[in-house]
Amino acid sequence: MTIAAGLGVHRLLPDTAASDIAGDALYAVLIHLLVVAAAPRLRIAGVLLIALVWCTGVELLQLTGVPERVGAAFPPAMLVLGTAFDPRDLVVYAVTLVVVAAADAAATRLGSRSAARRRTR
Repeated sequence: MTIAAGLGVHRLLPDTAASDIAGDALYAVLIHLLVVAAAPRLRIAGVLLIALVWCTGVELLQLTGVPERVGAAFPPAMLVLGTAFDPRDLVVYAVTLVVVAAADAAATRLGSRSAARRRTR
């Protein structure tokens, strides 16, 4: 669903600051989900750190021009690597990942409590 929403923002919405922020936030959510899928036993703080390092690294890589050249040769790569550095993206990634990590932690706590209740019945 996250990928579909991201592609929808990219393809269907006009290119505005709001759609750019929405796309960045969905990218950060996707990275969080991929880290959780790759390392399901990793603590949420570790997931947050890895996702933040990835998003920051990709954004900083854009300062080199490499993503733009790769995207020119293979346009779908732009969806993963972006094209142009924007410092606002770093803020969007950080805020989104903190919110997602908090939601993930809350959901994990609720799931643990629910499982504990089922075991005591």
